[in-house]
Parts: sequence; structure tokens; C-alpha cells
Amino acid sequence: MGARKRIRAEKIKEAKKTDYFAKLRNVPTSPRKMRLVADMIRGKEVNLALDMLKFSSKEASRRVEKLLLSAIANWKEKNEGVRIEDANLYVSEIAVDSGRILKRLRPAPQGRAHRIRKRSNHVTLRVASKVVSSETQEN
Repeated sequence: MGARKRIRAEKIKEAKKTDYFAKLRNVPTSPRKMRLVADMIRGKEVNLALDMLKFSSKEASRRVEKLLLSAIANWKEKNEGVRIEDANLYVSEIAVDSGRILKRLRPAPQGRAHRIRKRSNHVTLRVASKVVSSETQEN
């Protein structure tokens, strides 16, 4: 591996150490419905986002709430001595991608059949801190 590639790989590795995310795969909800919930919390502070998801009437919000709690737990795992309130965590990125599509047939009049597409999606949620931690300031 050349020097440039190695240096770039090391930078990417360092960036991943401060990257806190959670993934939810093969959710049996259409991506369009999930994106409505994702747009609701994108860029919001974590506690506000949790409140919004908890009191939302949409079914997809329950799954996103659980995913956000998982991302917060991943953040806590690497930052043991820091409180969430002090870190000022927010939802930095949330992406909803299309998953696999189950194709089914429904009987239609006159011996025909209509295709039904049962969609699923993948959700990736990243949290970040607005405040720079004291460890990164020392280095």
C-alpha cells in the first residue's frame, strides 16, 4: 500500500472512532412512510427527538425511537464519564434506503392477476456532539 493510501486509511479509521451510529435493516414498512418520521427528527437535539417520536401517532416512529436509543447507547459505550446533557447530542444524519421488495399476486377479475409489492427499508441513524470533548482539545 502506498503512503498516500495508508495515510488516508488512518484518517478514516480515526474518524470512525468518533462516529456513533445504529442501523435498522429489513423493516417491513414502506420507505416513504419511514422517511416522514425521519424528516421529523433530522437535525434535532436527542431529548427533543425522543419526545417527538414517543408522542407521534405513526407506527414507524416506534421503530425509529428504539433505533435512536440504540445509537445513544453506542455513544455511551465509548464516552463513559460524560453525561448526555453535557455532550449536547443531536441527530446528525438519518437515512432511509429501500430494502428488498416481496412480490405477491392478488387475483383480479376475468382471470387476471395484479402484482402487489410489499416494500421494506433500511434506516441508518448517526448521532454527534455539538460540544468538542476535552480529550480532543488536548490532542
